[in-house]
Amino acid sequence: QVQLAESGGGLVQAGGSLRLSCVASGPAFSRSGIAWFRQGPGKTREFVAAVSWTGGSTYYADSVKGRFTISRDNAKNTVYLQMNSLKPEDTAVYYCAAKFMGTGEYLRDQSYFGSWGQGTQVTVSS
Repeated sequence: QVQLAESGGGLVQAGGSLRLSCVASGPAFSRSGIAWFRQGPGKTREFVAAVSWTGGSTYYADSVKGRFTISRDNAKNTVYLQMNSLKPEDTAVYYCAAKFMGTGEYLRDQSYFGSWGQGTQVTVSS
C-alpha cells in the first residue's frame, strides 16, 4: 500500500498550463501503476491518464489526449501530470491513485485501485 498526496492545482486562465504532482510514500511506489482521475462539479469521477508500473506504457482519455502528459520519476517517488491548453471543462478535483504492479487497460478503471490521494483542485476560467 502506498500513501499519495497531490499538489500543483490552482486557478488558471483558459489556454494556460499547470503541472500536478502525485508524491507517494512507501517502497511499493516504483512497482505501482499510477493513474489520474478527476471529478468536475456535478459530474462523476472520470479517468484522465495513467502510467504503468514499468513506465513503459501510458494511457489517456480522449478528452485530454494531445494536451496532457503523464510521467513518472521513481527516484523522487513522484508522478506528474503536465496539463497544457487547459479548457474550462477541465475544471475538477484531480486525484491520483495507485495499484501495485498495475498495467494495461485496467488502469482506466477506478475500481482497480486501492490507494487514493485527497485530491487537488484545478479551476480553469474562461
